[in-house]
Amino acid sequence: MPVVSNTSPILNLAIVDRLKLLHQQFGQIQIPALVLEELKVDEERPGSQSIQAAIADGWIKVQPVSNQTFVQLLRQTLDGGEAEALALALELQAEEKQSGELQSLQPVIEELNQNAGFRIAPELLTRILEA
Repeated sequence: MPVVSNTSPILNLAIVDRLKLLHQQFGQIQIPALVLEELKVDEERPGSQSIQAAIADGWIKVQPVSNQTFVQLLRQTLDGGEAEALALALELQAEEKQSGELQSLQPVIEELNQNAGFRIAPELLTRILEA
């Protein structure tokens, strides 16, 4: 089954030089056009080169979203990239895969917090780490 991502996982993991974790975990990642736009890969930003390389290598692919009416409905409460990613995931019937390649999320989440400004509610983090 295909995997779809919004901007945050790709950008934050690229900033801390861990983008390859997405490739290891899921293989190919589909992103909608607005996510590509939000990633701003043509600008000199932290992580941009890693994202450009993943796109060039073909494991991050831009996929158009067909149901723009649904995207507009979702944009009432979500930003554009999130709305398109959710619509694309539903169109492609994407689902999550678990491979067990990552021994612990704790160090990655700490690095994301320190180096990429990634924030997660403590209660949610506890539930994720317990799972």
